[in-house]
Amino acid sequence: MRIHSIKPAEGATSTPKRLGRGIGSGLGKTSGKGHKGQWARSGGGVRPGFEGGQTPIARRLPKRGFNNKFRTEYDIVNVDALNAFDNDTVVTRELLVEQGLIGDKNGLLKVLGNGTLTKKLTVKADRFSESAKQAIESAGGVAEVLE
Repeated sequence: MRIHSIKPAEGATSTPKRLGRGIGSGLGKTSGKGHKGQWARSGGGVRPGFEGGQTPIARRLPKRGFNNKFRTEYDIVNVDALNAFDNDTVVTRELLVEQGLIGDKNGLLKVLGNGTLTKKLTVKADRFSESAKQAIESAGGVAEVLE
């Protein structure tokens, strides 16, 4: 193979439209723009979202909501998901990420009490709900709050 013999894959390229090159091309005279009007003019057309002069929907609808930039977000896991581990396992955030039970986005972990726990585990997390703490301790495990 030589550099001068390299060609694009079959069908990968198409010839550009040659506008305004005679009536026989099918794109002569008005070059596919029809007769007169905003779209036929040089620099014509409207910006995205323009609604013909009526008040646009973005201005008609009220602003709503509030994003608190100081909010603390937690990755959450329920106690029934912890049954995937063996007895006497120390469950940390890193272990949960490794097992695919939580994503690795927020850096903080909260354990919630949905479901039942049948294994004796030591769970280390930033927060626990009351029901999660009770479920872990009633199964014989320990709920450690990280500082």
